[in-house]
Amino acid sequence: MLDTKKTEVAKTVGSRIRNIRQSKGLTIEQLAFEVGIEYTQLSRIERGRINTSIFQLFLICKALNISFSEISDDLTEVML
Repeated sequence: MLDTKKTEVAKTVGSRIRNIRQSKGLTIEQLAFEVGIEYTQLSRIERGRINTSIFQLFLICKALNISFSEISDDLTEVML
């Protein structure tokens, strides 16, 4: 059950990142370049395929010019 919740959180965060990136008109390649990671890694993050570090999420937020809370708010609801 915990693995299922972990996957749900990763997918929720990834989806939020993707939606914000797209709303800002950025390609996955552009954002990955700004963050300093491979676009394939960012793709896996956006699809919820991998869990990434808090630091990596911080860098993504910084590159998107958003607060960390924009991708982390209401995650408690996912865990219920």
